[in-house]
Amino acid sequence: MMQLKPLTLSPLQPPPGLRWVPSLAAPEKTLKFHQFLVLLLTFIAYAAFHASRKPPSIVKSILTVSDSDEDPSQFTGSPVHNKTGWAPFDGPGGPHRLGELDLSFLLAYAIGMYVSGHIGDKVDLRIFLTIGMVGSGIFVILFGFGYFLDLHSLGVFVVIQVCCGLFQSIGWPSVVAVVGNWFGKAKRGLIMGVWNSHTSIGNIFGSLVASSVLAYGWGWSFVLPGILIMVAAAFIYLFLVVHPENIGLELSGKDVEMSVEGVALVDSEKIETLDGGLRESEDEEGSVAIGFLDAWRLPHVASYAFCLFFSKLVAYTFLYWLPFYISHTAVAGENVSHTTAGILSTIFDIGGVIGGILAGFMSDMIEARAVTSVIFLLLSIPTLILYRVYGSISMLTNMVLMFASGLLVNGPYALITTAVAADLGTDSMVGGNARALATVTAIIDGTGSVGAALGPLLAGYISTRGWNSVFFMLIVSTSIAGCLLIRVVKNEIRGKLNEGKWLWFSIISC
Repeated sequence: MMQLKPLTLSPLQPPPGLRWVPSLAAPEKTLKFHQFLVLLLTFIAYAAFHASRKPPSIVKSILTVSDSDEDPSQFTGSPVHNKTGWAPFDGPGGPHRLGELDLSFLLAYAIGMYVSGHIGDKVDLRIFLTIGMVGSGIFVILFGFGYFLDLHSLGVFVVIQVCCGLFQSIGWPSVVAVVGNWFGKAKRGLIMGVWNSHTSIGNIFGSLVASSVLAYGWGWSFVLPGILIMVAAAFIYLFLVVHPENIGLELSGKDVEMSVEGVALVDSEKIETLDGGLRESEDEEGSVAIGFLDAWRLPHVASYAFCLFFSKLVAYTFLYWLPFYISHTAVAGENVSHTTAGILSTIFDIGGVIGGILAGFMSDMIEARAVTSVIFLLLSIPTLILYRVYGSISMLTNMVLMFASGLLVNGPYALITTAVAADLGTDSMVGGNARALATVTAIIDGTGSVGAALGPLLAGYISTRGWNSVFFMLIVSTSIAGCLLIRVVKNEIRGKLNEGKWLWFSIISC
């Protein structure tokens, strides 16, 4: 019986763009050039994914009842929707339906995260990522066409969001897998922290693009980001090199770590061991796939997985509801316009960029991921309280507290999804097994994605009772996230003290 072989490119076959422009390929270009190119292309790819997720949050206040003095007809394009928004999201139950719409997307995304990872093991990641980007663009545009076609069926919008979520789930496993093929463990926190800012950069770009065309009708807020992600997909298809071997390059331990001061990788640790995007190593000899339940039993996997559940619950609530909150909360006694609210919400994401980089740098410096995460989580609790209580005093106060909230909320979220997941998957207990890393990444980010789906849904229902209740939910979730890492923090501190590090901590303890 004939067996189907995985759909992969020849190990030495470069992407079309490099074949058309040979000067971009090795040996004309160095290893570091291609490492930078891979970081740049995957950064653009995932930033485009996140930019295409922002339109729903930007148009929320247009689709549901508007409390501001702004005339909604300029966004809906029809006097019929002057007072009630856009059916089926109008009326008192509008926020509930918007929350259900978020749930449909994020739940499909969470489920797709597990499935797409296993598919990605067997196909060419460049093609797979391109398909995910093009599919996402198509369904984002289709949602926007609901405006032009005057659609008012909740079921149609839900189906579009489910399909979009499935295509979006291709992005994360694919980009992390490609980056994993090019970089090793040294300085992983800082490198991943800088690279992972694509999430916030994409949110910022998506907010600005969607807000800039909102006055022409809310449909354009979807169409333009959808077109842009498909344009980015063309560059991925043409120029992304999945593995160094595709262009005849080999990675030594020193090259992989990108640091002459880094500790060299042992010979048995191949570059495929950082396959955080759920891609199996091509060299499977001696590599046994770890079971799903066995992966849960690995040290600290469950703690980080459930911590990310609550961290992403908070982060994605802001992602999907912050512009709506800003437009419905008076600052210095005045409500801002929908367009201004969308632009202001980017300040939270700017803070997220700094937070992700700072968390990665700090965790590298003290060599303790859990301690870093808990510090950020604990500091975010009073910051969220201050933002809710004093954010309405003045625009400056609002912006400063919003920036601080983004920095502290997104810091641990970015750290856990990248460096922590990679660290756990390459722990000595699993012997650098790439398949173990794949399963660990699926567990951690998949569990976090469930929290991401739950947060916006709860916010949609709870917001009808007042925003104090929403912020209470966010604060409780953040507190639980921090508590889940207490045991890991104790182990990290004990380990550093036993190694003779953190002498300053020993002195303070005395």
